[in-house]
Amino acid sequence: MKCSFLLRKTIATLLLTTAVIAPGAAGAADDITRIVVGFAPGGALDVLARSLAEKLRGSLGGTVLVENKPGASTRLALQAVKQAPPNGKTILISPAPPFVLFPMTYPRLGYNPDKDLIPVAHLADVPLAASTSVEQPFKTMPEYLAWVKLHPESLGVGMATLGGTIHFGVLTMSKALNMPLAPTAYRGASMMMTDLVGGSLPIGIDAVAAQIGLQKAGKIRFLGVTGVRRSTLLPDVPTFKEAGVAGFDIASGWYAAFVPAGTPAPIVARLEKALIEAVKDPALQSKLATAGMEATGLPGAEAGRIIQAQRAQWKPVVEASGFTAED
Repeated sequence: MKCSFLLRKTIATLLLTTAVIAPGAAGAADDITRIVVGFAPGGALDVLARSLAEKLRGSLGGTVLVENKPGASTRLALQAVKQAPPNGKTILISPAPPFVLFPMTYPRLGYNPDKDLIPVAHLADVPLAASTSVEQPFKTMPEYLAWVKLHPESLGVGMATLGGTIHFGVLTMSKALNMPLAPTAYRGASMMMTDLVGGSLPIGIDAVAAQIGLQKAGKIRFLGVTGVRRSTLLPDVPTFKEAGVAGFDIASGWYAAFVPAGTPAPIVARLEKALIEAVKDPALQSKLATAGMEATGLPGAEAGRIIQAQRAQWKPVVEASGFTAED
């Protein structure tokens, strides 16, 4: 009898607790905002996403989580966000290629970059830089170009992957210089940097953040940065354009935020305001700079314009290359 009484009391207590907690738990579930990124934890994009999550918890309220969804060159993440309810609770943060280059290089995407997702805000630029070992005889881009003409066996230009802006930038540079430079892809940036430091690769191009440690350690030197203006991260390093090299004016990377198509305009506007305010915060900007990013904070309409303009600029280069990405 005593045992039965205790059991009934325990069950009654659990039911009462459930009745009290359940409404709050349901409300909490409805109040979760997810930031989806197409890469594993770590790296610049993950740093950006988690930094934004901290800020958005205050401006949007509720819980903000980062969901890492790597695979298929970030396309799995885009497809997941495309299929999410259009209620502002699922935000994609993406690099440029899935919106600028993939529509021209992949025969099957699984999403329509212009119809399935709405650009909310342009968040950060990701400067790229050409570098070489400090043991190489050339110290500037003009010196490298003069050197490589005398060493036709050393035409390889290292990069982490084919089909990105570095790849097509090298093809443009090669054509402009009438020099058969060869885009040389590695399975990862670390493997490329090993060959670069060792001297078997004359020159490589990658994000500044992936190289700054080796530069500070005196292992490599920077020859030039992408874009039309010098990077605030490397103010003493000239742009490719300053060095007389074509092909890299729009080759810098960037990150922007997107939501599923059909998301109501007032919700998009609220997210846009919160995201722009977040990346304008000096403390967050400093954190992003440490990770190799330059905060921008541009509205979604401007992000959309950048996508269309860059796609139009790269189209003839991609078509002339005949390059097709593999699934």
